[in-house]
Formats: sequence, C-alpha cells, structure tokens
Amino acid sequence: MADATLVLKGGRVVDEAGSRDADVAIAADGTIAAVGPGLDGGRVLDCSGCVVGPGLVDLHSHLRQPGLEEAETIETGSRAAALGGYTAVVAMPNTTPAIDSAGVVREVLELARTALCDVHPAGAITKERAGTELAPMAEMAALGVRLFTDDGAGVQDSRLMRRALEYASALGVTLAQHCEDAGLSTGGYMHEGEWSSRLGIPGQPAEAEELMVARDIALCRLTKAPVHFLHLSTAGSVALVRAARAEGLPVTAEAAPHHFTLTDAAVATYDPVFKVHPPLRTDVDVAAVKAGLTDGTIDAIATDHAPHTLESKEAAFDEAPPGMIGLETALPLALGELGLPIEAVLGLLSWRPARIAGLADAHGGPVVEGRRANLCVIDPAATWVVDAAAMASRSRNTPYAGRKVTGRVRHTLLRGEPVVVDAEAQR
Repeated sequence: MADATLVLKGGRVVDEAGSRDADVAIAADGTIAAVGPGLDGGRVLDCSGCVVGPGLVDLHSHLRQPGLEEAETIETGSRAAALGGYTAVVAMPNTTPAIDSAGVVREVLELARTALCDVHPAGAITKERAGTELAPMAEMAALGVRLFTDDGAGVQDSRLMRRALEYASALGVTLAQHCEDAGLSTGGYMHEGEWSSRLGIPGQPAEAEELMVARDIALCRLTKAPVHFLHLSTAGSVALVRAARAEGLPVTAEAAPHHFTLTDAAVATYDPVFKVHPPLRTDVDVAAVKAGLTDGTIDAIATDHAPHTLESKEAAFDEAPPGMIGLETALPLALGELGLPIEAVLGLLSWRPARIAGLADAHGGPVVEGRRANLCVIDPAATWVVDAAAMASRSRNTPYAGRKVTGRVRHTLLRGEPVVVDAEAQR
C-alpha cells in the first residue's frame, strides 16, 4: 500500500457493501491507502467502538451566503456540517441574490474553497426564483451544478415546469421541487387541522403539497425527466411517490428530521422555532414519513438546515420566518427515531443522497483502497444533550435544545484531512 500518514484504528467499516472490522489507512494525497486488520503508519485516530463509513451528504442546506451572512456563512455552515458527519452539502439557491446565474455560482464556489466540507450550489430553476422565466441552467450546469430548484417556493406554472423538465433532461441534471400550491397555502402559517383550529393560527392544508406532488408526477410521466421531491411531509405525498415508483417513474424523494420527530402539536407553545415550511404535520403524517424512509419510498434524509437570526425568530409566530437548523442533529435523530440499523441510516444519509446529487464519484462510495477519503466516524453509543449555544452554526434556532440523544460523530475526514477530531472542529 502507499505510505500512510493517518490510520483510523479499531473501528467497524460500514458501507453499501456491508460491514467488517478493519482499520483504514489514509495516504498523503487524501485517498484511502488500505483497508484491513493491523494497519500502522503515521497519526492514529482511535475508532474503537465506532462505525467508520463514507461521509454524509446533505441534499438540502441553506448556507445563506451571499446576502444573509448575519444568519449563516458558508464557513460556519460547513463547520456545523462537518461536526454532523457531512463531507458534502448541496446549498440551496434562495440567497440574495439568488443562485440563478453562472456569476453567483462562481461566487459560491470561491467562498466554499476553504470550507470544512464540499459545498455544491443548487441552481435556481427560474430567474430570481420568481417562477416566470427559466434561469440559464446550461451555464450553471457547465460549472458543475447538478441540482436545480426554486426551493422556498414551488414552480406554480405547469407549462413552465414542463419546459424546465425537458431542458433539465437534455442537460443531464435533476430538478428538485418544493411542492406547494401557493393558491392553497398562502396565508397559512402551520398545518391546517385540529391544532390550527385550537390555536387560531391560519393553516396550510396537506393538499397544498399533495397537489403539486401529483402534478409533477404527471409531468415526469409526460417528459420522462427525473424529479426529486424536497422535504415530503404528508401521508398523501408519500403514497403518491410510492405509487409513482411502483410505476417505474424516475422520481426520488427526501424527508427532513423534523418531519419524522415532531408534530403540529408542538406549535401549541406559539414558539416560532417550530415554524417550518412545509409545516409540521399530524402523527399520522409522521408515521407515514417514517414508513416511507423504512421501505425505501423516501430515498434520503435531508436536513433543510435553515438558520435564522435570534431577532427574526423572536417575532410573533405569523411574522417569524420558517425554518430550523439541523446539520448537527440529523444523525442522532435518525438513529434514535427510526428504529433502523445503522447500515440503513447511513444509506439514507450518505450513499443514496450522494447519487441523487450526482456526487457519487467522490462521496458516499465504498470504503476501499484508492477512493477519496471522505469519511465519518460515528460512535453509535455516545449520548449527549443538544446545546444550542454550543453549535457551530451562526444561528440558534433548534427545537431540540435540551434533548438527550444517542449517536455522535467522533471524527470527520475531508479528502483525508481530519476536519473534526474527537467531536471538535479542527479549523
């Protein structure tokens, strides 16, 4: 093997091929030099009792830069990601200005050059995410953009969405849809149901999401172009995607941790930390999302990491912006709430999202000699209490503060560099 400068010693290697007890040696060029028993050479990182797997990949992070640096920067967001075990994140385009041109893509890539994880910008489907005119997707695709979305809003115009799908298919990229029929959702601030009636808060019906899921499945059938559904939250949406997949259509889907760990009953405190978009749903919906993650209908867990300043989240519920941070808590929430073996959880957080994002050449792949060493080391038995003040994100809007969780990232390696060691960021 090539000379090792670092050895991950004493862990259980887990990837899509299965699991085995083995050390992992890293070469100076940032690749995996060897995987096997009794490896030595260079610095040693203790992995006893831990799982060594490919780094996690987040399909859905809001890093807020450019334009909203008071809430997050690419640097702070990537540090939070590395602490959560992520070696790659897809940055959503609802920045200021929106990521809707080659110039803004270049700016994000330059800002991300020194990040603690790989940052891949998603491009907007339409100019300024306004839903009226297609953005120059070819120019952005030429710079490596593989996922396009107007996230924060769905593309309302069916004809425009059809054109976007045909265009994306020709470019070999994927459209990711925020499913929300604005005609039904506008003016609603939480899920429409028993709790919105009790609290007197206008709600968004589940059908606002499901109508757009159904429409885009129909457009997928018409164009044959792949569609990825962002943050599914309702039982009806999960059923629609399950039927589409049974039909053989090229649809994929993700769910956010808050949609399988919290219900709309949490809004009873009127605390805006529980305001998200799409909103927290009922216990029936939570059960359906969990079932979808378990049976493979939902391909991936995505954080929808959405930092906001303290001041903005202290506004009244109807005035506060939607969203919560999630990069540092997604893994333990998935381990604790889904009841799945760690191999399945890693599939939802690593190799399956890597394939959807078009990143499988560098992330989420097998832990074998010659691959780039984008890895995370997880202690599945470690318990810890979520402390909002201790998080790396520039914002503090987590609903899990004070919750005891199990499972923690011990080390994260980006191209062979240990960017997190013993749960501490190294830069």
